[in-house]
Amino acid sequence: MRIVLGCDHGGFDLKRTLHHYLEQKGHSVINVGCDTADAVDYPDFAEKVALAVSRGEAERGIMLCGSGVGASVAANKVPGARAGLCHDTFSAHQGVEDDDVNVLCLGARVIGPNLAIEIVETWLRARFTKAERHQRRLDKVLALEKKYKVAP
Repeated sequence: MRIVLGCDHGGFDLKRTLHHYLEQKGHSVINVGCDTADAVDYPDFAEKVALAVSRGEAERGIMLCGSGVGASVAANKVPGARAGLCHDTFSAHQGVEDDDVNVLCLGARVIGPNLAIEIVETWLRARFTKAERHQRRLDKVLALEKKYKVAP
């Protein structure tokens, strides 16, 4: 799978761990930064991750920051991105199966690398069920995206 991976300084160490893990598992990883522990602004990198997914350059995206909250808020501003903050495996698979989450946000200061790998693996295995009720809800989310799109 082609996965875009980004972080701010708070997620830098975990991003390196996940990048290595994903490549070991045979995934193609697109690194959009940051590539240093120096302080940077998470919206810059969340935008890059979300755009790569919404443009079809990657099938899924992973964005890391200290808590995962800011990354999730920022990524969800990009049309076509459906970011979910997950710190457990249930939310990770349910988010994809029911809500078609395509950007996983993780808080590197909230969870450790072993749990992060378990969450990522669960999230990557999950598929949107396309069950009628889930598709109906996703269609409503997509309609909201169109309805409230603000022109630049």
